[in-house]
Amino acid sequence: MTPQRIAVVGASAAGLATAEALRRLGWTGALTLIGEEPHPPYDRPPLSKQLLGGDWEADRLTLRAPDALAGLGLDLRLGERATAVDTAARYVELAGGARVDYDALVVATGARARRLPGSEGIAGVHVLRTLEDALALRAELAATPHLLVVGGGFIGAEAAAVARRLGCRVTLVTGSPYPMADVLGPRLGALLAQVHAGHGVRIEAGARAERVLTHGGRATGVALSDGRTLEADAVLVGIGARPNTEWLAGSGLPLGDGIECDATLHAGHGVWAAGDVASWPDPASGARLRVEHRTNSAEQGLAVARNILAGPGEAKPFTTVPYVWSDQYDLKIQIYGLTRGADQVRIVDGDPEQREFTALYGRNGQVCGAVGVNMVRPLRALRALVAARAPWAQATAGAR
Repeated sequence: MTPQRIAVVGASAAGLATAEALRRLGWTGALTLIGEEPHPPYDRPPLSKQLLGGDWEADRLTLRAPDALAGLGLDLRLGERATAVDTAARYVELAGGARVDYDALVVATGARARRLPGSEGIAGVHVLRTLEDALALRAELAATPHLLVVGGGFIGAEAAAVARRLGCRVTLVTGSPYPMADVLGPRLGALLAQVHAGHGVRIEAGARAERVLTHGGRATGVALSDGRTLEADAVLVGIGARPNTEWLAGSGLPLGDGIECDATLHAGHGVWAAGDVASWPDPASGARLRVEHRTNSAEQGLAVARNILAGPGEAKPFTTVPYVWSDQYDLKIQIYGLTRGADQVRIVDGDPEQREFTALYGRNGQVCGAVGVNMVRPLRALRALVAARAPWAQATAGAR
């Protein structure tokens, strides 16, 4: 039976995509969108890029104009935190005591930044996950401090690039041999390290930050696991994210690294999940995935809307070719597929030394991903190989 009331918890890209898809598919029932932040849905990738660098202001991140949002006919609950869900009685409880009844529930609560132990509330220590986080760090960078970045993933590498452009001294601490080594591998990770070093970033590779050092209540650096200390005026912690599932404790929903859904993104009890919080089995490999990419959020929002309206037995497994991009200095890095754990890498086109190339990544004899640097169209042509999990030998014939 088609639900008459749908609640979406998370005024995120995934939550908005779900709401828009429901309306676009012709569903006219009562639709509630609940968001903990006071802002209407906004885009997060620019937080560590254009917004942090001062190229954009906050209003440019808003995903939909007010009239477009109003046209969805939502019961929009911004600045309200969901604290529990009763899957038997089918209602969501909010922090203020209000309840939102539903026939179907979509959880799109995303993830929050991980922190170093004991670092919360210390002046000069930043994370970069929300609009407020980005604005606070941008204000800090305006004084051109010595910024110490903990973590060499997307957030850390992008923020380091922005901080250097703004004239800050930057030290980047990463437990890996190179920035973004887990997704790029050693050869291309080493290239990225050269680019950062060439722009003046001091890289402390193979080092793990254990705690923030303070004086007078303000951060003064970090202590490393090998006993060394590094001084700085401000610290950005970019060591990944945790899915926001704690509020679902006791709900009976399967929780692990996210909400553990089936292949259709259904978690049981009329509850679905989309975006960074959703964990689902890849229909092809059976491996459980949780993807923290902007495009995945939009795709899953649409898939969940379709599956809710399709009804039991008609829902379709969610399949995707993950896509993510990163802007660092004059590099546009784009990635299709899942390159972590690749056991082979081949350059397909261009030249890494010229910082313009595409590469295929393979795992267990199949193509698992593709990376492009400053080669947008040639990379797009490789997407089909990733989607088909093409045989490695056939796909890389003639590559180097």
